[in-house]
Amino acid sequence: MHHRHLAAAIALAWPFAAHTQTAPSAPPPDTDTLSTKELGMVSVSGARPTSLPTQIPTTMHSITRDDIATTINATDSEDALKYFPSLLVRKRYIGDHNHAILSSRASGTGNSARSAVYADGILLSNYLGNGVGGLSFPPRWGLVTPEEIDRVDVMYGPFSAIYPGNSVGAVVDYVTRMPKKLEAHVKVGYVSQPFDLYGTHSTYRAWQSSASLGSREGGWSWWLNVNHTDSQGQPLTFPTRLLSNGVASNSGTTVTGAALDANNANQPWYVLGSATQYNTKQDHLKVKLAYDVNATLRASYVLGLWQNESEGNSASYLRNAAGQPVTSGAININGRSFTGNQALTGGDFPVTREKLLHAMHGFSLKQNTRGSFDWEVAASLYDYVRDDKRQNASSNTQPNALTGGAGTLADGSGTGWHNLALKGTWRPDPLLNTHVVDFGYQLDDHKLRYQTTTLTRNYLQDQGGTLASNVSGNTRMHSLYAQDTWKLAPRWKTVLGLRAEQWEASDGRTDFSASSVIHHPTRRGVWYSPKGALSWQWLDDTVLKASVGRAVRMPTVNELYGATSTTNSQFINDPNLRPERSRTTELSAEKDMGQVRTRLTWFTEQTRDALYSQTVYDATANRNIGRVQNIDHIATSGLEMAASSEDALLKGLQLQGSVTCTDSKIKSNRGFVNAPTDTDGRWQPNIPRWRATVVGTYRVNDRWSGTLGVRYSGRQYRTLNNTDANGSTYMGVSQFVSADVRIRHRFDQQWSAAIGIDNLNNKKYWNFHPYPQRSYTAELSFDL
Repeated sequence: MHHRHLAAAIALAWPFAAHTQTAPSAPPPDTDTLSTKELGMVSVSGARPTSLPTQIPTTMHSITRDDIATTINATDSEDALKYFPSLLVRKRYIGDHNHAILSSRASGTGNSARSAVYADGILLSNYLGNGVGGLSFPPRWGLVTPEEIDRVDVMYGPFSAIYPGNSVGAVVDYVTRMPKKLEAHVKVGYVSQPFDLYGTHSTYRAWQSSASLGSREGGWSWWLNVNHTDSQGQPLTFPTRLLSNGVASNSGTTVTGAALDANNANQPWYVLGSATQYNTKQDHLKVKLAYDVNATLRASYVLGLWQNESEGNSASYLRNAAGQPVTSGAININGRSFTGNQALTGGDFPVTREKLLHAMHGFSLKQNTRGSFDWEVAASLYDYVRDDKRQNASSNTQPNALTGGAGTLADGSGTGWHNLALKGTWRPDPLLNTHVVDFGYQLDDHKLRYQTTTLTRNYLQDQGGTLASNVSGNTRMHSLYAQDTWKLAPRWKTVLGLRAEQWEASDGRTDFSASSVIHHPTRRGVWYSPKGALSWQWLDDTVLKASVGRAVRMPTVNELYGATSTTNSQFINDPNLRPERSRTTELSAEKDMGQVRTRLTWFTEQTRDALYSQTVYDATANRNIGRVQNIDHIATSGLEMAASSEDALLKGLQLQGSVTCTDSKIKSNRGFVNAPTDTDGRWQPNIPRWRATVVGTYRVNDRWSGTLGVRYSGRQYRTLNNTDANGSTYMGVSQFVSADVRIRHRFDQQWSAAIGIDNLNNKKYWNFHPYPQRSYTAELSFDL
């Protein structure tokens, strides 16, 4: 994007940008609050309190249930974050459970462990790994459906001592519904995506249905939600062959249909077919119970079940002289022969079958008197009850692979985590509420169990088999924190906090085969993370804020012990990884002029020992080894502008938007990609220089509304040495401008319908995989 275009985008977004509400308050259960402004703290209307801290003068952003229904074609819970400033979720298809990673200001879409996602305070983020892998490590978005959401609150940066170092990017809390009286909701939806890429010309569809029922009688309240999704996603991967690897020859089966393209390094290659086209069926069940022991004490329990069955399919573009598909053996394309290790195998056209059942339990007992002292006990458990992935072997090619033969079974059952939190709040002057001290203890246990076996007869059905690899290990963290919020003067407020963490990694084991087992020693360490923030009510309508925080992101079990290869690659994992250490600062100015609200934020982050997969020289192995390793120093700084206006230009017109400019560079790194120093001075992967959102909603009357939203993301890289010059291709990361529209109509108090189009301009854009092309949506809702 040229500088004059950027200037125009800034000029457009600055007066109209994101509907920002700086910090939701925590009212007592079942009481409504009105929006107020004091020292950068803004309350949002609603009865359910957020789990986020309410006294941190830093950047927060919220969206309500009504705003989601009006502005977003939401099929998954992560869609609620679509137009948040500086946020992006790498959602590839409806029901994407294994790659939908949250990106923030200084954390890319490969860094899932650098954000924290909660639902009513229950952890949904998966800190067993970072990024994607055999088990996949994005947040467990499927444990919340769009119909459950009452509000979504986001805090940017690690500025609260209540959260672990994984909060360095952002903290997201889904506040879900709890009824005050009998209510029922039903929703059905449909999505159609005509998809045209390379040799694929198909239409992929998704169907969704959801029902909720809840009530409150006396001290008891309950909520039940069920959701079913049947989704066809577009192909996500593509078998390829570099043109240069072909040999001028007449050998091999002569084929047609290969698509000539260029890879991310602009080298010509042939695209031979499509793969990883998921047909997914998901079921969600959520049961919530709450009992008010008295006017100030509430006990609550939640049970969540999520089931996923998916078929990953592939198809060949190649045809022989008889017009039949070619999926195996040596091939010849335009006089170039691809034989030996360039011949087609079952790995080019894989077949996968997955069955997953995950369960979540949460319990809390909370006292909320708003007096001198309040407390809370909360515990949660997330369990991989079943997690099976079956895939054909490279020697087992289609069409035989569709019905059986050799393959592998990857089993993640027994994996999971559990959390315990003991929280206290002390208010020395509860009537004035000028001094609040939060303190507590937290326990976070994570357990990884991931075993892969080789099946020789029928990989689609058989159990057991020969051990191919096994990764297991535990991490545990005990945390103590204290946070003091003090209104020093009528226009000044300060927050000081400290978090102490004792981390332990134990029972680490890496099996490269049944005869090759490595046991890793236990590790322990203690880290301290101070936090500080200050706000000043400079003018009646203007607040200035400054925040600083240190965050220590511990290595995950998979980063420490995960193995991806054979006995000859025993150094692929590194049990001695150091934790990431980040120092983040933020300076903000907010102005509230009633119908128009604006915010300008300058942010920085200095990260030491950042964790990335790269090449290093291993003295023990006496060779270069590719593995997860520490990068010495990454520096990020940026400017974020956000604003919103309501009825300012036209009654019924709401305009929102944001613009973010970021500079994120690798300052020093002992590792490399191809040669030493080739990453120094390069851009941090998956962090665009520019990104922006603009959303306009016009409410014609109480029944009709229409929304147009536009998102922009600038040039970025996927590789540490930034050699991926071509982002608009498979395995590339491209810039994009994508527009969405939504029209909603309320027939009466109970019935409503909406139609919409996502990616209206049909932009073909990539983040390694292709994003969805133009998609048509329709939904019908009933609310009692």
